[in-house]
Amino acid sequence: MSAILTLVANREATTLTSHDIDLATTLAAGREPTILSPGEAVDIPCAPLTPAQIDAIRAGLDTRAVDVLYGPCENRRKKILVADMDSTIVANETLDDIAAHAERLRPGIGEEVAAVTRRSMNGEIDFQTSLRNRVALLEGLPASLLEAAWQDVKINAGARTLVQTMKANGAVTALVSGGFTWFTSRVGAACGFHENHANHLTVSDDTFTGTVGEPILGPDAKLRHLIRIAATSRHPLSAALTIGDGANDLPMLRAGGLGIAFHAKPVVRRERMESRIDHGTLRSALFAQGYRGGEFVEE
Repeated sequence: MSAILTLVANREATTLTSHDIDLATTLAAGREPTILSPGEAVDIPCAPLTPAQIDAIRAGLDTRAVDVLYGPCENRRKKILVADMDSTIVANETLDDIAAHAERLRPGIGEEVAAVTRRSMNGEIDFQTSLRNRVALLEGLPASLLEAAWQDVKINAGARTLVQTMKANGAVTALVSGGFTWFTSRVGAACGFHENHANHLTVSDDTFTGTVGEPILGPDAKLRHLIRIAATSRHPLSAALTIGDGANDLPMLRAGGLGIAFHAKPVVRRERMESRIDHGTLRSALFAQGYRGGEFVEE
């Protein structure tokens, strides 16, 4: 068998059952499963599957809060991790949070910014243009809103475990975001990423200027960082795990050896990604690489 189907249950919602495993094994025409974490995760060796077969397995398990991930047997443990930040490593959209805190100073700005963010992440608006337009709305507001927004940031479950486990196994880890370095530097340090990259929000006299540093780090730049890291670390792109949720993550998700859509926006879901985390946490990205639960560097 040259491929592996991995099932991961959301531990807070359900337990992976023998029926779940038998159903997926039958639909995949798979071989004897390997338990990665009892009641949580299992590997099922199988022949290469078509997108339609993966969709059928995912549909059969969807009401069970079980995620389906898929890839080749060879070189499963990746040597590079490139992760998006907003709505991936953290639960927040940090620019939206800044605007939400600005509501008392400029009523209506919160929903105005959030609406543009939603359209941008779903690929309805060019990312660079949408970022410039959203940042322009902040002009004249106090930069202290950054600290207020930081207090709301919640690191997603499994994020530190994902980063620390991959680092312990020799991977290069990078946080690459279309957000702002003010946040990525803090989130990167909290999770233990080797490096972080994002956009520069311009501040003058403790006030937002309404501009962002150029060139803007968007979808193409995320891909360039992935290619650079692969070249520098002397690993092929197939050795990379990339993970994100929005339209600006698609180029790097397609390029990595294991691209995982994490609680993804509709435009990303329509791409029929082979590996998706729709129900669970970032722990699933480790099971997708064949790690057993006992090997995790826990948070």
